[in-house]
Amino acid sequence: MTDQNDNTRQRILNAAIQVFASKGYHDTRVDEIVSASQTSKGAVYFHFPSKQEIFLGLVDEFAHILETRLVDAIAQQHGGIHKVEAALNACLFTFQKYSKLAKIFLIQAVGLGNSFEAKRQEIHDRFSSLVKKYLDEAILDGDIPPIDTGIAAYAWMGAINEVVIRWVLTGEPSPERSLPALRTLLLRSIGVDPDLLPPSHADNQHEK
Repeated sequence: MTDQNDNTRQRILNAAIQVFASKGYHDTRVDEIVSASQTSKGAVYFHFPSKQEIFLGLVDEFAHILETRLVDAIAQQHGGIHKVEAALNACLFTFQKYSKLAKIFLIQAVGLGNSFEAKRQEIHDRFSSLVKKYLDEAILDGDIPPIDTGIAAYAWMGAINEVVIRWVLTGEPSPERSLPALRTLLLRSIGVDPDLLPPSHADNQHEK
């Protein structure tokens, strides 16, 4: 029964991705998600008591996917700077692969009220803390000079967020185009010349 419930919940979320991405939060009706998921209204309300809960479930879903891919990419690297680079690479190509979820997370969740903003801020803080952790490690390794890594992490998140939002809205700049420029800009902002870095396991590899 648990497996069946999990499968039903995932079907509802998968359907909600399509409906929210095409119609937006406000114009989406729960009945449309019910129809797209080929479940029943009772099943939808069993897993998600409201449209808001479905939407927040999708935000959590994307955050989980993104965090999993970042952690996996970081685990393959040694040294704080290479771990941060791997996280940047994985982040951009995860947004590309899950573009509909990215649109929901980055655009539709903005301005939808306190509960949505609190969730978005919680996730933003979680990923900023992850960046800060590896910037701190890079300082301990002697790879970068001492800096306020908390401020640097938020600045990095802001830069990445702005570039990805532009891509989600317009289709440009693509992650392939963005990555080299962002890499250079962000590394130089913490006192690192990217041309002097030794190669990492992530070099010349894109997320598949």
